[in-house]
Amino acid sequence: MTNISMELSLEQREDLFSILKERFEKNMNRHEGIEWAKVQERLEANTEKQWSLHEMERTGGEPDVVGYDKENDEYIFYDCTAESPIGRRSVCYDREALESRKKHKPENSVMDMANAMGIELLTEEQYRDLQKLGNFDRKTSSWVKTPDAIRKLGGAIFCDRRYDTVFMYHNGADSYYASRGFRGSLRV
Repeated sequence: MTNISMELSLEQREDLFSILKERFEKNMNRHEGIEWAKVQERLEANTEKQWSLHEMERTGGEPDVVGYDKENDEYIFYDCTAESPIGRRSVCYDREALESRKKHKPENSVMDMANAMGIELLTEEQYRDLQKLGNFDRKTSSWVKTPDAIRKLGGAIFCDRRYDTVFMYHNGADSYYASRGFRGSLRV
């Protein structure tokens, strides 16, 4: 097993903060009333969260602040790329689904990738909230957190936006497609 450093170099951190600040300032409708300086201050104090955001960015997620949880004093980031993150596509839902495939296994699963990145998979409710901030997944789709009852029966759910409407669908958890990835969230 490789030993992966979860701490960014100074250059990586500066690049990440620059990208996040620029995206934050270009998309103020996603986080009205939130100040970048306070977000950056929180990020500077948490190297593990910096690493997770770097992974979100590296895999094409374009993370951005979408809210603030006052009760828990946390800033909330979601993947805000127009289409499902390119570096997180062609994956089945979870390890069980991956292992159940006899032929043509994908390289990874959504849940394994999210865990390795230190992020949470969006729920259907979070996905619908994201869609209030823009038009996402108009050509792709994204796996979302599947309720246990559905998963126990072998299924998993995903969402997309077509015809100016957000749809939720189902598929076998072991399925995977080049146009389906997943979006994550991170609390800082």
